[in-house]
Amino acid sequence: MESIIFPEKENWESLCERPGIDRSDLTDIVKSIINRVKSEADKAIYYYSDKFDSVPPGNLQVSSTEIEEAYGQIPQELKNAIKIAKKNIEKFHSSQLTKEPVIETMKGVKCWRKSVAIEKVGLYVPGGSAPLFSTLLMLGIPAQQAGCKEIVVCTPPGKNGKVSPLILYTAQLIGISEIFKVGGAQAIAAMAYGTETIPKVCKIFGPGNQYVTRAKEMVQQDGVSIDMPAGPSEVLVIADSLASPEFVASDLLSQAEHGSDSQVILLTNDQTLMERVRTQVVKQVESLPRKEIALKALENSKLILLSTLDDCIDFSNRYAPEHLIINTSDTSSIGDKVTNAGSVFLGRFSCESAGDYASGTNHTLPTNGFAKNYSGVSIDSFLKKISFQEISAEGIKNLGPTIEIMAEAELLNGHKNAVSIRLKSLQNGRYK
Repeated sequence: MESIIFPEKENWESLCERPGIDRSDLTDIVKSIINRVKSEADKAIYYYSDKFDSVPPGNLQVSSTEIEEAYGQIPQELKNAIKIAKKNIEKFHSSQLTKEPVIETMKGVKCWRKSVAIEKVGLYVPGGSAPLFSTLLMLGIPAQQAGCKEIVVCTPPGKNGKVSPLILYTAQLIGISEIFKVGGAQAIAAMAYGTETIPKVCKIFGPGNQYVTRAKEMVQQDGVSIDMPAGPSEVLVIADSLASPEFVASDLLSQAEHGSDSQVILLTNDQTLMERVRTQVVKQVESLPRKEIALKALENSKLILLSTLDDCIDFSNRYAPEHLIINTSDTSSIGDKVTNAGSVFLGRFSCESAGDYASGTNHTLPTNGFAKNYSGVSIDSFLKKISFQEISAEGIKNLGPTIEIMAEAELLNGHKNAVSIRLKSLQNGRYK
């Protein structure tokens, strides 16, 4: 990890840049995949599954038998852990289901909004060597709670051509049965445009590699909604002299092991802590099964010493991290100053892993600085808000002249006339 001592503020912007990814051929490759899926449908899915995942053509949809068999393949201790996480995620997200009141903006003019679930949603769950069943919890539970009528899951199979039992068990637990053995950009294209087997959806959710991310961005340009732009995982930790170096190092490594393109940042006002964290990172990384991945990510990562904790939070707000851990003696005052972050973890015991798995908050979050203008996934992500209004005779009398004046000023006399006709009908006694 690179150590940076008291950087000048004019250099902060460059320090906030994420690791570069070679995208020279990315757009062309993804565009080719999308076009082939659009024209050849299932045939293209079979082709890319064989090419990228070495999975021969077969039944794309997971059968009910496969789902049932998965139940017996999961240790009871793990089942219990998943159930606890499910309960917490349900509890947190259910609090977001609110009914908005009817507002009378003036006498006789009532306005309100109604939340309506998006009918068909597609959930992309990374699989293969590291099946992220936790992502299915984070996406499937709020989709179910919102009331989405059809929930489609795409996830890449392993080399044996089968979906991970962990993903299948989790799907069964939360009541999702429409699961397809397909990953990558081809899965995003299949859900965006539909194939003979995979249904077309209205909105696509879920993280993935750069090909999945680019595919989501491209189908969005074609009118298919997505949850958010997303990229490699990241964490930023703000720590003071009282923070545990062991805790801080473990938090940094928990994200570094996600992928070689991940980035982790430490901001501190204490140089001794910074050096002790470095020592702990070197020590702890040796015991990680994904050591090589973590070491590669650490090449993109930084330990930054700043003068004050206020400088640390200012830098963090510029960086807009996916995950922000505040491990200081006074977390509340610093936490109050957060304006840009996907999810915030306050205090020495609030490890980012809790949010990834089981505390209840959602782990599908904006990365790459998009926390400046995007929120993480929530119940609202699966809902549309439809506005209603009801205007009585008294209401049109009160509001009508205002509308007439404004419409005439914009030279939209048809708009004015729609009001004037109603006002005249009331004057003539035709309606009451």
